[in-house]
Amino acid sequence: MLRRMADKLHSTLDGRVLRIRLDDGKANTIEARWVAELSAALDLAERDAGAVLLEGREGRFCAGLDLKVLPTLGRDGLRSFVRDYQQLMLRLFLFPRPVVCAVGGHAIAGGAILALASDYRIMAEGSFHIGLREVAIGIPLPTFGCELVKATLPPTSWTGAVLRGELYLPGVALEKGMVDRVVPPHALTELALVEARAMALLPDVAFARTKQMLRAEFATRIEAASEQDLAALTIGIPLG
Repeated sequence: MLRRMADKLHSTLDGRVLRIRLDDGKANTIEARWVAELSAALDLAERDAGAVLLEGREGRFCAGLDLKVLPTLGRDGLRSFVRDYQQLMLRLFLFPRPVVCAVGGHAIAGGAILALASDYRIMAEGSFHIGLREVAIGIPLPTFGCELVKATLPPTSWTGAVLRGELYLPGVALEKGMVDRVVPPHALTELALVEARAMALLPDVAFARTKQMLRAEFATRIEAASEQDLAALTIGIPLG
């Protein structure tokens, strides 16, 4: 049964896999409603699913933070949003079920962070990019973004991917370690589902406990820098 979650996200329980589709009809940007809807979808997954599959629409995975909406929130509203966003990305990074990410379009800034917070990333071939653009557009990459990079990418990729804010086509993203596999566009959904279904068979308790131990040091640093990140991000996003 298709369960529509407002207008930003749509979730479908497909056997033991909860498929969460990002589709706002535009660029799939991140703002407060998006955060609330993904949080609710993860609640559902934790209760009813064995794995999660994150999908975008064709050509658009996620364009990152909505820099048109967020500056209108005022300083208190922006701080509240940033805090909720931080907590959601940490939750996804430590999520007790496997998370597979099917990147079938642009995944920029916060969209790339969303992919890096997942456990396995499959990207479709095509003329679209994935990358962390924060520094290049004047926003400090928060600690949780840096720690996701350290947990996922080889050190040789850090300077280009983070400090220079490079955007990568699928083949280069694979070379840099930003994705785990690149496949033809027509095969993306099927192969991502195969991977999610296989990971859903892993014993829940063993997977959750081992994932928590693998990522504990990264999570500790993320939590310790929460307030520092909050200040940096709210400065980096200009208020209207």
